[in-house]
Amino acid sequence: MTMQAANSDFSGERGVVDPAVLAPAAALFHGLSDPARLAILQHLTMGEHRVRDLTEHLGLAQSTVSAHLACLRDCGLVTSRPEGRASMFTLTTAPELLAVLATAEQLLASTGYAVELCPNYGIGATTTPDAEHLQPHQNLETAR
Repeated sequence: MTMQAANSDFSGERGVVDPAVLAPAAALFHGLSDPARLAILQHLTMGEHRVRDLTEHLGLAQSTVSAHLACLRDCGLVTSRPEGRASMFTLTTAPELLAVLATAEQLLASTGYAVELCPNYGIGATTTPDAEHLQPHQNLETAR
């Protein structure tokens, strides 16, 4: 799967985008959409960790860390191996994940972190609206 518009798998006749082709990418971004999951992934870039280590380092509840690790494992981003009574978690594809996160940081910087002001997904948004309920955006120049 690629998100490049020039790829023939991405667009059909006359450049019409097939949303089903983009569903895996959307699912990946949903998997990365929680700040706690991003913090866990960032911490795992330093190497393997137990749930207990992550709860201590991130200040999150054990149940929260475990739930997020299960999500990340289901997304194929982390894996675990048993060690005694604990499980050691590690990134499955560290170089690729680090590249995505670095590119995201560059994109945020180049847009001036405008996504923070998005009424649908920005900081303070409490729900994820469906397409029929997306809120209109203000002019970002006047909002800052």
